[in-house]
Parts: sequence; C-alpha cells; structure tokens
Amino acid sequence: MFMGEYQHSIDDKGRIIIPAKFRDSLGDKFIVTRGLDNCLFVYPMSEWSVLEQKLKSLPLMKSDARAFSRFFFSGATECELDKQGRVNLPNTLCDYAKLDKDCVVLGVSSRVEIWSKQTWEGYFNQSEETFNEIAEKLVDFDFNF
Repeated sequence: MFMGEYQHSIDDKGRIIIPAKFRDSLGDKFIVTRGLDNCLFVYPMSEWSVLEQKLKSLPLMKSDARAFSRFFFSGATECELDKQGRVNLPNTLCDYAKLDKDCVVLGVSSRVEIWSKQTWEGYFNQSEETFNEIAEKLVDFDFNF
C-alpha cells in the first residue's frame, strides 16, 4: 500500500525522484499515465493488470467508455527507475500535469500520484473546505470512520 506526501523537484530532463518507501512496491517496471484532476497516476504492473482488465470490460458501444479508455491508455507508458531512484517522465505527461519544477508525490493506496505543487495546493485547499461533506457522502458506500 502506498501512503504519504513527499515534496520533490523535476529536473530539466523530466526526471523526478520516487520516494524510497515506494520503490520496492512499484517494482522494476511500472506504468505512468494521465490521472484525474491533472495529476499523473503511477501503477505497479500488478495493479495495472487489474485496472486494464476492468477497462477492457467497459462497453465499447458507450462513447464515455471509449473516451475514457482512449484518454487513459494513450497516455500510458512503461517506466523504470534509474540508479538514483528517478523516473524519466515523457514530455506529454509533464505537459498534461503541468510539471515544471516543484512537485508533490503522493501515496494513494494502490497507486502513486505525481502533482505539480501548485495544482496540488489548489486541489487540497479546495477539498479541505468540503472534506466533511465528502466524508458524509461516503456513508452511501457503506464506509464509516
């Protein structure tokens, strides 16, 4: 399980350090793709396989299903860490997530997320204001704290 928040920088070559706590769980190779809310999602191969099977089962006749699959898979790339624990992110993914210098790397249960610091702070501040409302809605999913 991935958890925690880490501040890192992306260099001019598009490389960012993955926190040491995440490296073993990610494995030798992993998938990075466009995520929701303008961040990147990083999946270990085992989690990616599960997600891939779920997305394959979406109905091809539904335009939303096709659109989401295109968005998700077209941005996906197989990555690996270098000896310093960095991953080299493609320019297309950096552009999508607006990664330029200061970044935040989050552990979110089964995946890692990479955010621009500015985007993360805006998202966090907005979500923090409605956190109690969000928590109340989770009761509908039989989720209690």
